Order: sequence, then C-alpha cells, then structure tokens
Amino acid sequence: MVAFRREKYVPRGGPDGGDGGRGGDILLRVNTSIQTLYDLTYKQRYQAANGGKGGGKNKHGKDAPALVIEVPKGTEVYDPENKQLMFDLLREDQEVLLAKGGLGGKGNAFFATARRQAPRFAQPGLAGEERFLKLSLKLLADVGLVGLPNSGKSSLLAAVTRAHPKIANYPFTTLYPNLGVAKLPSGRELILADVPGLIAGAHVGAGLGIRFLKHLERTRLLLHLVDISEIEHADPLASYREVLAELKQFGKRLRALPAVIVLTKMDLITPERAKHWTQVFLKQHDQVCVLSAASRQGLPGLLSLLDTTV
Repeated sequence: MVAFRREKYVPRGGPDGGDGGRGGDILLRVNTSIQTLYDLTYKQRYQAANGGKGGGKNKHGKDAPALVIEVPKGTEVYDPENKQLMFDLLREDQEVLLAKGGLGGKGNAFFATARRQAPRFAQPGLAGEERFLKLSLKLLADVGLVGLPNSGKSSLLAAVTRAHPKIANYPFTTLYPNLGVAKLPSGRELILADVPGLIAGAHVGAGLGIRFLKHLERTRLLLHLVDISEIEHADPLASYREVLAELKQFGKRLRALPAVIVLTKMDLITPERAKHWTQVFLKQHDQVCVLSAASRQGLPGLLSLLDTTV
C-alpha cells in the first residue's frame, strides 16, 4: 500500500502504507478415513488464496490460510518430468508442503529513510510456486491375494475378514482392490488385499493387472490362490505358473516377496484329487494349504500359518 498520514492538525504526515500478507501454502495431509484418490480425478487444479492487501496506518495485510488437500495413507507423490518419487505418505496425519505461497509486498512505510522521507512507491507481492505433480496410491496391506480370475480370492477375503467384496461366477468380478482385516489365533490382526485377477500379459497392461499389481509391492507375504477344481482350470499347475510369470515380469520387489500356495475349492473335488495336487505343488513350493472358502474347510490352518509367517 502507498499511503500517507492524513490527520487533523498533523501537516505533511509521513508514509504509513502497510505490507501485504503472504499467499497461502498448499499442503498434502494423510486422512485415514479416505480410501482412494477418486475425488482428485474431478478437481486437478488447486490454488491457494492470495494474501490480504496492506492498508493505511501501517496496517499489515492478512496472511492467507494454507490450502490442505487430504489423501489416503499410502499416497505417493511424483515429479512427472523426471518421474522421481518426492514423498511417500505412510503415517497417519503426515503432512508435506507441495508449494509455497508468495511473499507479501512491502508498503511505502518500509522504504522511508532519513534521506527519502516520502517514498511514493511500494513493492508488489511475489507469485507463489506453481507445480505439476502426479499422485499415485499404493495400498498398505500385510498379505496380498493373487491368482487368475475366479480362483477364489474374493471368497477367501470374505471368509476370513468382515469385508464384503463382490462374488460371482464370472471373470473380473473384482474391479478394484478390496481390503479386509483378519483376526489371527494369537489375537493379532492382519490386513489382506484382494486385487483383480491376473491374466497373461498383465505386467504390460493386459486385463486390469498393471493398474493394481503395484498395490502388492507393499505387502509382506503373497498368497497364490490356485483353483484345483476342474470347473474353471483343468491344469492348476499351468495356472500357477502363468501368474508367477506375470509377477516376475512386473518387478524385483514382487519376485522377492515370500509366498504361500493356497489350493482352493476343495469342496468341489474328491479327497484323492486334493491329495494329488497337494503333492504336485509341494514339489514347487514348501508351503501349501488346501481349503474351501465356501465350506470353511482349511481356514483355521491358513490363519495359523499366517500367524507364524507374517
């Protein structure tokens, strides 16, 4: 503000233009009640408020409040130009500064000196930072469920947790990741993540795979679900190898994760077939479970195994 004192009986009052206020910062804050970045797809441009103007009588302009964007836990912030990870928000109420607000300008009172007693100019405020950023969400879970479509992932999640995923007898009933909390025999709780079924070529974008494989990177253990009934998959071993190949192609992190093979839908087959495929898969892996989510056979054994493994 450029202003001068104008009071009765005070001739030739000096400069008294006040400074402007700071522009608002833009912050990113974790809110655990939010589960997705869905809302940000509809509003992609955010602008904090300007600082208040300075006034006469050395009145300082009001600083603008910070603009806070709330995101779910597990959000990653990338610079889209160099694709570098800038922030990884993993803690409740974690807050990071995305862009600084501009500094307020100086009023003419700031520039008054003994030699320049009546400055008739002021400094304009500075523009705030402007940035383009990419936000990506990776779910936080202890155990990830993987397998071909209709291998029983959603049924297992519903059987051991209170989650209510969509369950139906056709491929890709799961379109988005589902989370559930399983209570273990020791009293501990584990978060399980069910991602859409994989198909050949998922690592390069076939089906829904590449959109959701990233969520498995944060898990500590993978459960490879394999349908051993003859209804969906005639060769369970080939089905397992198909999923394993996709995980290996996706990245080093998934290749290094420990895993347990879970043979599903044992209620639809004879005990002899269940025993046969158990022996076949024990040659592939040292930890194999056989269960049925529908009849709940084998579920206590799986939870006990998770209790000692994870």
